[in-house]
Amino acid sequence: MTQHLAAPAAAPDTTAQRSDWWRHAVIYQVYPRSFADGDGDGMGDLAGIRSRLPHLRDLGVDAVWLSPFYASPQADGGYDVADYRTIDPMFGDLLDADALLRDAHDLGLRVIVDLVPNHSSDRHEWFKRALAEGPGSPLRERYHFRPGKGVSGELPPNDWESIFGGPAWTRVEDGEWYLHLFAPEQPDFNWEHPAVRDEFRSILRFWLDMGVDGFRVDVAHGLVKADGLPDIGRADQLKLLGNDSMPFFDQDGVHEIYRSWRQVLAEYAGDRVLVAEAWTPTVERTALYVRPDEMHQAFNFQYLGTSWDAAELRAVIDGSLAAMRPVGAPTTWVLSNHDVTRHATRLANPPGGGTQLRTPGDRALGLRRARAATLLMLALPGSAYLYQGEELGLPDVTDLPDEVRQDPSFHRADGQDGFRDGCRVPIPWTVEGSSYGFGAGGSWLPQPDGWGELSVEAQTGDPDSTLELYRSALAVRRAQPGLGAGESVDWLDTPDGVLAFARPGFACTVNTTSEAVRLPAPGQVLLSSAESVDVAGGEVLLPGDTAVWWAV
Repeated sequence: MTQHLAAPAAAPDTTAQRSDWWRHAVIYQVYPRSFADGDGDGMGDLAGIRSRLPHLRDLGVDAVWLSPFYASPQADGGYDVADYRTIDPMFGDLLDADALLRDAHDLGLRVIVDLVPNHSSDRHEWFKRALAEGPGSPLRERYHFRPGKGVSGELPPNDWESIFGGPAWTRVEDGEWYLHLFAPEQPDFNWEHPAVRDEFRSILRFWLDMGVDGFRVDVAHGLVKADGLPDIGRADQLKLLGNDSMPFFDQDGVHEIYRSWRQVLAEYAGDRVLVAEAWTPTVERTALYVRPDEMHQAFNFQYLGTSWDAAELRAVIDGSLAAMRPVGAPTTWVLSNHDVTRHATRLANPPGGGTQLRTPGDRALGLRRARAATLLMLALPGSAYLYQGEELGLPDVTDLPDEVRQDPSFHRADGQDGFRDGCRVPIPWTVEGSSYGFGAGGSWLPQPDGWGELSVEAQTGDPDSTLELYRSALAVRRAQPGLGAGESVDWLDTPDGVLAFARPGFACTVNTTSEAVRLPAPGQVLLSSAESVDVAGGEVLLPGDTAVWWAV
């Protein structure tokens, strides 16, 4: 017989209100400038997000993570913050933030906000005063100002390279240099200075008092630098650039900072959380960020970068679960975010292409694999993150003209690939209309022709659509006691190229090959990433690039 998709999800229950909600939560990332535009200026904003919160409730997520909305010159999409207690006017104001928080909580959604502690904007008041006051200013001690090398200080203080390409140092008019691991407009704070530590504890309390439920900490691995800021060596740096093993990343001193932040959160009721964006060389290093007195979650980037291969996936799943078990933390799974190629495009390309791509690949293949990869991720023990638009199966927009790109690393050499704009194109809400329902005034990045065919409106009610697959998956995940939080899976015997594991009352089978495989059916079909699967005589013909959930 033929088994079809489960029914669409209902509105979420009270999962988000339970204790330790973060151990099993599904959290949805909103990139504010690309989600919804409430005032028609072509740029997404808080009013637009607020108007679309019912979509997230109906999708079935537990919480929303908002990328930065603070006052910023937008040199790096808001990750260059000029004032951590003010909303940038392009997004609204503090009243809009308060209304969004209240509406989200009324809908049963928690709200996590981005915090950017590694660096500020060069328009931050501290940095402007540091420049104006000149060498010897106490404000310069809150950043990394140094004299240069060479006869007249014409060379940078060390050989560090920016993640965005080029030197990690910029010289100012008085001859000193300042450190910026990212763009020159993003000077790094000196976290050895007590004023920096005090300021960020105050910022935490400001937003906790506003009612936020937690913080995603940007570049959590980068705050503390190696003593003396030592040279690395050009050859080693080219080899290490981007894999976060350099002296300005993952220093043990960061953990003291997060222990103090955990104490701040403990002052507040409601299970507030800290989430680490910590790019580390191993999952064992990542686990150090989520010890019981530090953060609650850390993104599993090793999983995100794994190829669509059964053996590789099993290895990284086992390694991730094993690394988190000793510290008692949930494994946190993610496939896409605002910094990497969407997985519907990444999985359409040959393995080894990295996390930023400029080629669309085979669209149908990519979507088929992306749907299967999502079911696999949502079946694993722990928490999961979704990136806006992935529930629509959106691909990266890989053919953006160079002149419209705003990723700062696109315009610099030797850094990140610079193609992050492709995953940041405003998402479609309606089949037709101005910017496909994003807003009344166009969109800040051009949307491709046919974008409306992938819209929420086009997919709602279509049982074979990716949107309804996500809704169904999140409904089943809530309904199945064996899904969500956990520490392990029980692997089942399978042929090469196929994954199968069991959890209490549940099983998941995943075929990462292109050919159909016949397997024993472990139970009754709950959900399939393919439009249908054939089950007969106690066996299932599992299509290629397909995942199936089973009630056991």
